[in-house]
Amino acid sequence: MEKLRLVLYGVGEIGSRMAKLVLEKEGIEIVGAIDVAKEKVGKDLGDVLALGRRLKVPVSDDPDAVFSKVKADVAIHATTSFLKQAYPQIAKAIEHGVNVVSTCEELAYPMEPEIAKKLDELAKKHGVTILGTGVNPGFIMDTLIIALTGVCQKVETIKVARVINAAARRASFQKKIGIGLTVEEFNEKIERKIITTHVGLEQSIFMIASALGWKLDKIEVETKALKAKSGLVGGLRQLALGIKRGKKVITLELQAYVGAEEEYDSITIEGVPSIHGKISPGIHGDLATVAIVVNSIPKVMNAEPGLLTMKDLPVPSAAIEDMRKYVKKRKLATAA
Repeated sequence: MEKLRLVLYGVGEIGSRMAKLVLEKEGIEIVGAIDVAKEKVGKDLGDVLALGRRLKVPVSDDPDAVFSKVKADVAIHATTSFLKQAYPQIAKAIEHGVNVVSTCEELAYPMEPEIAKKLDELAKKHGVTILGTGVNPGFIMDTLIIALTGVCQKVETIKVARVINAAARRASFQKKIGIGLTVEEFNEKIERKIITTHVGLEQSIFMIASALGWKLDKIEVETKALKAKSGLVGGLRQLALGIKRGKKVITLELQAYVGAEEEYDSITIEGVPSIHGKISPGIHGDLATVAIVVNSIPKVMNAEPGLLTMKDLPVPSAAIEDMRKYVKKRKLATAA
């Protein structure tokens, strides 16, 4: 049986980590790599990943050329948090008949209906599946919560809190949440959208509400800088509220700051029965994002065509053996 053929769309830090995990898997191979960084274009992917060996996969800034040449089964897309920016890139893969698993946070549960409709229709036209996922959004604050409500007869309110030590995160994440700025600079840069802070809390709330059949009145999001001892911004606190009939039914809180004494993920579901849980230390963001994207490849390839979310797929699981063993549609197609 032939190996699954994968294109890496985005060779940044997370994309590179995903590439290295794919290289450890049986039954799947990287056949193309796309990135716009001048220092990477034209180089062998093995050199870009600092593997000490060549992979004979050149990094290209021409998606059309890559997809036309390699005839891929699936693409891992890791370039942006924002759906408008991701749309043309993902559409290009779809037009070449390639399934897509993306880290784009706004794709986890798209809130721009026109773009979502276009992607869904295009995917169905070409017979492929699209999924946006990651650790958050994609798992901790939505998929895991949805699964836990499965043992509840009633659900009244949901509260999730995630606390991480930003000092242990990559520099790009620290920059995104404004570390080192004054509070005034932080507020100004958020207002001007120069820093984005964490993206995805709203998407997680909508995914949970959709899974439970809740129609929300509105979602409120508040972002506040947390000061370090120096007086400069040491991180942030983001609070997102899903409000139904005037009541706060979903509360998602993210605290990411330098020097957090304890990292954890806590879940409280008030209902029948109520559920109270805490994961300590919390799930590692980068490691988990890399894992869930790669582990979602078989789920996506087995799914019906269209734009899906994590709530639409089977329960996530690790694909620890030959990747081809998990892909039923691929087996049937090969056998035929």
